[in-house]
Amino acid sequence: MESHNLIKLCVIDDMKMVVDMISQKIAWLDHQIEIVGTALDGEAGLRLAQEMKPDIILTDIRMPRMDGLEMTQAILEASPRTKIIILSAYSDFSYAQQAIRLGAFDFVKKPFAIDEIVSVVLKAKLTCEMEHKEQIRLKEMEQKIKESLPILRQEYLTLLLHHQTSEASARQRWEFLGVDLEPKDFVVFIVEIDQFMDKYQALPVQEIELIRFSLQNIMEETITSVTTGIIFREAINRYVVVMNCKDDQIASEIAEACCLNIARYTRFTVSIGVGLGVQGIHELPHSYLQALNALSYHFYTEGNGVFSCMNMATGQRGIPNYSISKEQDFLFALRSGNSDKSQHLLEEIFNDLVDIVPLPEPQYVENVCYELSSKIFRLMLEKFPYETVHQMETKMNEFKSKSQPSLQEFRTLLKELCLEGCAWIEKERSHESIKIIHQVKDYIRANLHTDLSLEHCSRQINLSQGYFSNLFKKVLGVSFQQFVIQEKMEKAKNMLIDDFQVQEIAQELGYEHRRYFSDIFKKHTGMTPSEFKISSHGRIQS
Repeated sequence: MESHNLIKLCVIDDMKMVVDMISQKIAWLDHQIEIVGTALDGEAGLRLAQEMKPDIILTDIRMPRMDGLEMTQAILEASPRTKIIILSAYSDFSYAQQAIRLGAFDFVKKPFAIDEIVSVVLKAKLTCEMEHKEQIRLKEMEQKIKESLPILRQEYLTLLLHHQTSEASARQRWEFLGVDLEPKDFVVFIVEIDQFMDKYQALPVQEIELIRFSLQNIMEETITSVTTGIIFREAINRYVVVMNCKDDQIASEIAEACCLNIARYTRFTVSIGVGLGVQGIHELPHSYLQALNALSYHFYTEGNGVFSCMNMATGQRGIPNYSISKEQDFLFALRSGNSDKSQHLLEEIFNDLVDIVPLPEPQYVENVCYELSSKIFRLMLEKFPYETVHQMETKMNEFKSKSQPSLQEFRTLLKELCLEGCAWIEKERSHESIKIIHQVKDYIRANLHTDLSLEHCSRQINLSQGYFSNLFKKVLGVSFQQFVIQEKMEKAKNMLIDDFQVQEIAQELGYEHRRYFSDIFKKHTGMTPSEFKISSHGRIQS
């Protein structure tokens, strides 16, 4: 075995006979152990250890000039990994225990046998070899860590932005990872490539990577010309910047410069949200969340701009003066197919939403817009079959899948839904005959308390009874008499549920005799009015 792979052993004892026996009578090389020196006193032993740097030392406790305890302490202070085995007489056992407390590996009581010495040295050798392997493993790991430092730094900074940690713990990791920032006075801002997911997701991977690299490079040059900063990617279309800066105004100006340079030197634009400055590492999550909140306000823009939390921290967000009555007027105009009026009211609703300083939370406005689009869809479902309205639902679902739609995109969507709905209503009412029947239908529902005869209703619209009767059935799918009875019975059901008396209901629906009304009700529903009332209230008949 090559000498540099051998375990080095020194023997130190004031009895030359003991030294010679241990160093010469045992075939240490057979155990891959090499005797690299011997000494007869503590001082010589210490010099030997300092010069040869042995892995294992066999030493007596009682020696001239420097005893074994003092020598053990000095050696272990300089070389903590050295395995020191104490040779002590029974009377010196307490000293041996003290040596163990100082860090000695083991002890052997005198008198000892050769086999005892070999056994304890081999035990120390095994420990040395295990520690050596562990050192190699740690060095390999350190090398891998060194190679992975850029990724580890990014992951660690991401962790710091999302989870608050103690300042002491953060500084230790900060130094270990070699973060090239002063550990104080920070500003975080978040940079998002505008419409990236919608416009550029279909590009080849290499081109996307080149785009992201060039944008990051521009930002790095812009930031490092003013201060120290680190940029890393948080998502395919988003970067996070952590930089040293004491002044919120300067931080905002740096963000503006990044935005301007990207628009100037590339075909892309970015939106940037800037947080407020913080002093310590443990406060980074505050600045990050502020930057994220500020970025959300690009909902009100088409991108290529900076929103700073500095400009938004002057007061609590206001709540828009959203008018429910104006919304109802809009939906009524839409139901009527009045395109001009519904668009005008829709524009007023949007103006009301954003006519406030400071601007309201974007999430609030988004929720209002989504709710309004759902109301438009439900209104259309009331008037048209699902097969017709399905295309409107598809458009809404496609819009919801978009990444962070802007206010202008919401305006466009709702305007399109409005125009589409009005076009359907206009088309439905394009035939005068259909329009007339809808008018009659509304008239019937408003006059269920009167004598609604075919003659009476046909005279209201100046049509003959026969033509009116045929047209009515063609448009609504039921005869005039059937429709009148259906409407009266539906109203009767609602009045019964509301606990009106049967006599009151009969009079309200234009029936002179209660019994006649009851007969018609039973024929239509299969139950008498009383039976229906009991059933609707969930009562069990005895």
